[in-house]
Amino acid sequence: MVAPARRAFGGWVWLPLLFCLWPFLLLLGLYPMARSARQLARRVFVAPGPRGISDPVVLRVQRIRGWLALAAGFTVLAVYGSPGDWSEANDQWELRLVITPWLVLVTAPAVVGVLFRLAGPAARPAMRAQVRPAVLMALRYVGACTAVPVLLFLAQKVQGSVQVLFVGQLFDILMLAVPIWALMFVAFASPTVVRTAFTMDRVHAVFPPVLTGVLVWELALIGLAIGGLPPGPPAVQLCSIVGGPATVTAVAWWEVHRLRTRFGVSLRGRAAGVSGR
Repeated sequence: MVAPARRAFGGWVWLPLLFCLWPFLLLLGLYPMARSARQLARRVFVAPGPRGISDPVVLRVQRIRGWLALAAGFTVLAVYGSPGDWSEANDQWELRLVITPWLVLVTAPAVVGVLFRLAGPAARPAMRAQVRPAVLMALRYVGACTAVPVLLFLAQKVQGSVQVLFVGQLFDILMLAVPIWALMFVAFASPTVVRTAFTMDRVHAVFPPVLTGVLVWELALIGLAIGGLPPGPPAVQLCSIVGGPATVTAVAWWEVHRLRTRFGVSLRGRAAGVSGR
């Protein structure tokens, strides 16, 4: 965010932040942490090798559907929602951020198993070769997610253990910075993990849309069980509950159709070890 202004104005872009000392010091400390966490997450969770098939038309339709779904949800809340409903919507969004990578961990093996059963014998060796890197990436992600609460617990335990003036405060800040950096690392890794399902998109080209179609219904059921019905009359509630998963599933199956008709990929055909066009 600061880079374009820094290129235009040089170091003077930092001058206004000096008038607010604490935000400036906070930014001065968090920005390098976030940058290093982002760089390491990209190196760890972007495996080398050819990617699966990428269809720009499908990506464009997915983005349009996402913006329309966001606008529809905002409209329902604006027309029928109460302040409590807005708070509930924020809680639902945070819940999805937390549980989606774990749902991918649970659901992806089941989807891979079904695709292995449907694939032909000639395609299975290539698919099997791509499973091991995906499993290793999943283990790295689980380890990173587990490290966040462990480091936070350890930081709370050791805080206050150093009683020397100023040195003790600096020690407490450094101990708290470690779990914050780990949380940033997980946050930057999660979009790649969810999008590629730990690079399972290389196992078979139809894996991402099939997994998406399953995950969206799982998330809808979890949201309904935890948050209850959305606001509005029964017809609006039904559309809010079913409309999102149904449209995502429709786009996913349309993507499978395009993979079959435009790229020659079938459930019994070759794996997704080709580069995108």
